[in-house]
Amino acid sequence: MKTKLTLDLERTLYEYCRETGAAPVEEVTMPDDQGIVDTLSYQALPSGDIEWRCYELKVTKSDFHSQAKLSFVGHYNYFVLPLKLYKQVTDEIPAGIGVLIYRPFNPTMLATATEPPLTPGYLTVARSPRRQPLQVPATELTTRFIASQAREVYKAKQMATGLKQYHTDQLYHELKRRHQHYDIYDPDRNFYDQFIEDTESTAVTALQSEVDALNLEIYQLQHPEKK
Repeated sequence: MKTKLTLDLERTLYEYCRETGAAPVEEVTMPDDQGIVDTLSYQALPSGDIEWRCYELKVTKSDFHSQAKLSFVGHYNYFVLPLKLYKQVTDEIPAGIGVLIYRPFNPTMLATATEPPLTPGYLTVARSPRRQPLQVPATELTTRFIASQAREVYKAKQMATGLKQYHTDQLYHELKRRHQHYDIYDPDRNFYDQFIEDTESTAVTALQSEVDALNLEIYQLQHPEKK
């Protein structure tokens, strides 16, 4: 399960890549035991060449020291870190690996913004990466990049389809599983409470419509000359 901070880094990095003209995708599995790239970006250069960049997202010191393989297989490779973590591990970052620092937007500034930002924070370059030869064949990168994009499109289509794609039993079991995280002190955070509130609101609206229709019929029966 990804933490909120990890999701914030992902969202911010996704928009950061798009702003530079690159096409990013998350969680791309590499061949030959090369691990999984947290975010892989593809960019077609004016020269006609393709540039690949790999990003590893870390939010805690234990996460940074994880035994999971670092999949720095692109032309340029980065760590994406919160500022606090960067200060803790700066001396451990290998030469040639770039660093992007994540900072959340100030809540006070957000409250006064005329338009909400697309991301929860922003990235700055703390270290520039050094170009290296690809560590896997370019054809493999392309194939796996396309496969990961297809996976994300499928997930998006599932979201667009909504709950109607699931059986009632599946929904019941999922609600039961999430009940363990029920927050009695903050009902607004619970999907179940939101669902009940929306259902009751819809039912009240429907009943009110029926009452209005019945009142209209009674009025017309009592005043036939005004039909």
